[in-house]
Amino acid sequence: MFEIFAVTPENLGPEAIGDHARRVEAMGYDGLFVPDAVHDGLVLAALALAATSRIRVGISVLVAFPRSPMNVALAAWDLQRLSGGRFELGLGTQVKQNIEERYAARWLPPARGMKEYVGALRAIFRSFRDPREPLDFAGEYYRFTRLQPFFNPGPIDAPDVPIMLGAVGPRMLATAGEFADGLHTHPTNTSPRYLREAILPNLLAGAGRRDPALAKLRICANQLVATGPDAATVAAERERFRGTLAFVFSTPAYWPSLELFGWRGIGEQLRALTREGRWKDMPAALPDPVLDEFLVSGCYAELPAKLVQRFAGLVDRITVTVPTNPEHDAACAAAIAAIRAA
Repeated sequence: MFEIFAVTPENLGPEAIGDHARRVEAMGYDGLFVPDAVHDGLVLAALALAATSRIRVGISVLVAFPRSPMNVALAAWDLQRLSGGRFELGLGTQVKQNIEERYAARWLPPARGMKEYVGALRAIFRSFRDPREPLDFAGEYYRFTRLQPFFNPGPIDAPDVPIMLGAVGPRMLATAGEFADGLHTHPTNTSPRYLREAILPNLLAGAGRRDPALAKLRICANQLVATGPDAATVAAERERFRGTLAFVFSTPAYWPSLELFGWRGIGEQLRALTREGRWKDMPAALPDPVLDEFLVSGCYAELPAKLVQRFAGLVDRITVTVPTNPEHDAACAAAIAAIRAA
């Protein structure tokens, strides 16, 4: 059976996240992902956890490299304490230009840097869990050898924070398979064919070196879903997501999933449109066959069959879009219950 998570719009701010999280919990979702983009992911997670009592809350992809692992460890430990064990930490690298020019931070080789980042976090968590264990982590990029008792928050009555990785390329996927508690797929990588032919083999390559003490890796398909109570709503959502995917596929880093289907030319066309500033023309350059490979479309009554057919045996979690209109919450809740039953 899938776990069903909701997502949070990137422009939804701290003043609204509590109400959003309460709606998600009331509809029966297992969890909620908050972003780290327009607003700070750690702040959003804290507010969502404080507003709820049952669901898990995860940061889908916290941009890691601009933040010291010690700062992230302290915040994550506090969120796990606050929630009684309902917090999950998702990490990602972002692209080099954003790290260096948006954050003015140090860029690291993605797979090697993330491997060391996760190792540092786990070493810090061990010292939090048992203050008698000295902090002694020394790597190529990070060195943590000092944690005085005054600064150690000490153990909490909750499990250690699960660490999930957002991964796209083969090396990062193998890193996730070796070191992470779970994988967050990118929305461009949720095609069943891409999962079977690209994601799973690379995860398995890393899993061969996995510490047996780690639990089985969980795979979350961050699937875009165009849904609603009727055909008109679904059609409007399809066009909204056509624009989203057209923008995303203009970035070459996300072309491997297009290339698998022989559609690299569409990515090149979209990139050319961005360089010409023709943003409004981009959705029309993404034809229906491409859209349908990366988007699930259907009214609430159709979702259970479509999602089970697409993901059964491939993933442990899926995302289902939260209704834009709260009047549709009851229908969405019924669909979530039906997905579980299916």
